[in-house]
This record gives sequence, structure tokens and C-alpha cells, in this order.
Amino acid sequence: MMNKNITIIGTSHIAIESIKEVKQFITDNKPDIIAIELDHKRFKGLIGKRQKMRFSDIKDIGIKGFVLNLIGSYIEKKLGKIVGVSPGSEMKIAIQLAKKYKLKVALIDQDISITLKKLTRSITLKEKLTFIKDIIKNIFKRDPLAAKIDLRKVPPQDIVEKMVEKVKKSYPSIHKVLIDERNSIMSNKIKKLAEMHPNARILVIIGAGHKNEVIKLLSGN
Repeated sequence: MMNKNITIIGTSHIAIESIKEVKQFITDNKPDIIAIELDHKRFKGLIGKRQKMRFSDIKDIGIKGFVLNLIGSYIEKKLGKIVGVSPGSEMKIAIQLAKKYKLKVALIDQDISITLKKLTRSITLKEKLTFIKDIIKNIFKRDPLAAKIDLRKVPPQDIVEKMVEKVKKSYPSIHKVLIDERNSIMSNKIKKLAEMHPNARILVIIGAGHKNEVIKLLSGN
């Protein structure tokens, strides 16, 4: 059974609903530690202490990793503009409230440079071709799962699970690097936090696509 002092909120990084849920929980409960799906680089970028990714970063993550990051950031920002929410706003409000209430913030994600390096090394030609095919297909016909999603809200868990399974089937390497490995890393860091602070109330804020698997890992399943 997962530690009763750990609460996990699964969010959508551009959903107004997630901002409200995170704000409400922290304001009402004031947990001792807020564990967030960020690494130090993304944390600094979110609070405005680091500029967005620059060409000089290529030496750390490679040209492919640089391009992948630009594409991902572009898509997330475009979706965020549709709903009027900046990507990562739910984590930003959590950081602001932690400062206001003098709560500890823990960064539990893998360094983004390591993630992007692993991704560029592992992605296969078949997955690249599948990606191009999916883009072309979605130009003419919207994905039925995507059609069910309200960007202002966190998708229902069954939709999230179907989307994660779809990624696993079509892009196994991407699923392994972006989801499986990071689930393991984040759950291990949460466990260490709980061990170091056995009586602390810990709020974990992670993407909805990570939530169920992280709960299983924390429960030892």
C-alpha cells in the first residue's frame, strides 16, 4: 500500500482545471513537501531564471534532441494558447504557493538533457516513419481519442490510459524513455523523500499519464 502521507495529483500541463486543483489542495492542506515533475533546468526556465533553449545547448543534447525539444515546446505552447494557459502553469502556481507558505519543493524528474539524449539514441527509423504517417493522417482525419479531449480539463483516466497504450504500441522506444523510465525515476525519488521525511505530508504533482504507474511502483506492484 502506498504511504498514506503521499497524495498524487495527475495534471494536464495546459489545463485550467489542473491549476485550480493544485491551488485548492495546497491552500487547504499546506503539505510539508511539494514534489514536482521538473528537473533543475526546467524549474529555472519555469520561474524565469533561464532563457529558453539556445543553440549552445546542442553540445549537451545533440542536434536531434534540440529539434525534438523545439517541436515539443512549440506544440505545447500552441495548445496552451488555445485555452489561454501557459504550459506548466499548474507547477508554477505550486512553486509560488510553496514560497508563500514556506513549504519545501522537491524536483523529482530526470535531467531533461539526459532524457533527450536517450530519446535521440533510442528512437527507431520505423518510429520516425510512423510519426510522419500519423501527422499526415491527422491532417485529413482527427484522432478519435483526441476528439474526446477538452484541453481545459484533465482527460478522464480511461482516455489517458488508452493514449499511453497507443504511444506504447506505435512508439515503444519513446514510451520507454519518456514514460517508463521517468516513472521509475520519479517513484524512486518520491520513496527517498518519504524515507528521509517519514512524517511529512507529500504532495506529488505529475502528468496524468504518469499517475497510475507511479502509484503502482510506490505500492510495490
